[in-house]
Amino acid sequence: MEYRQLGNSGVRVSKLCLGTMNFGGSTDEPEAHRIIDTAIDGGINFIDTADVYARGVAEEFTGRALVANGKRDDVVLATKAVARMGDGPNDHGASRYHLTRAVEDSLRRMETDRIDLFYLHITDITTPIEETLDTLNTLVDQGKILYVGTSKWPVPLIMEALWKADRMGGPQIVAEQPPYNLTDRRAEMELVWTAMRYGIGIVPFGPLAGGVLSGVYRKGQPIPEGHKFKEVGQRDGHERLTEKTLDLVEALIPLAEARGVSLAEFALAWCAAQPGITAPITGPRTVAHVESALRAAEIELTEEELAKVNEIIPPGTAVTRYFTIYDRMVKSTVTGEPLGPF
Repeated sequence: MEYRQLGNSGVRVSKLCLGTMNFGGSTDEPEAHRIIDTAIDGGINFIDTADVYARGVAEEFTGRALVANGKRDDVVLATKAVARMGDGPNDHGASRYHLTRAVEDSLRRMETDRIDLFYLHITDITTPIEETLDTLNTLVDQGKILYVGTSKWPVPLIMEALWKADRMGGPQIVAEQPPYNLTDRRAEMELVWTAMRYGIGIVPFGPLAGGVLSGVYRKGQPIPEGHKFKEVGQRDGHERLTEKTLDLVEALIPLAEARGVSLAEFALAWCAAQPGITAPITGPRTVAHVESALRAAEIELTEEELAKVNEIIPPGTAVTRYFTIYDRMVKSTVTGEPLGPF
């Protein structure tokens, strides 16, 4: 397993991050424990969860798994807050009131004394950024969080946070977690190079585009039994399983087949190989899925393969609006409501 520096921090993480969004939903606790054990045994030392995943259940599964295997101090454990966790007026957001409670709740659920990387899960433009940064600084001083990241933040807001953190002496952002995959490469137009310039590691989610790039969905063929893409992939009014995405799949499959790997493994390897990318998040539902991701981590794509991919889907282009940060930001600006998780 290759290990990479996480932004401007001194910590090193595996080139793949284990995501836990399925824990407590399609993945029960025994399977979640097996997934975590398999990932760690395969060299993954970076685990990502969030308070909103199954309303805390994913954090609980993750914490109990790390207690059971005794590997808590062998992993960089990341979680997130800001998204709505209840019906109350302060059960969401980036205020001192909510973040302080959210961190305490996450520590309790994960049975740990610290959060190694704490992400602001979504934007909250109603809370002054000075309040948010000061709160994070206090939590760092208390040792409850070690590093700070953002998720689904637009570049202007990231830059504002960097500037104000520098002015206030607050914690610097070391990671951003955007959606990024072969169906939508528009993050390369601004976010990627900005992050590289300012020492922010990119930890993208959705490297398989919600399953589109798994090879399960094929043009002219019915959706296989047990796969319900419409429930997880058609969000925010942006359809992602379209004729264009299926055309992309058909064009990419020959490259994967020539390699002797699955399309999922090829797409994940591609994502991990891109400039500025620290560690794509793989979100397995089963042990077989994480085993496939570990195989992808061993794939080194050639310059010729990367060039062929660029011919099929050129840098900075898209066949679907998977990267919806700016659309969501506009909505947040209008409503004043912190947006829910992706």
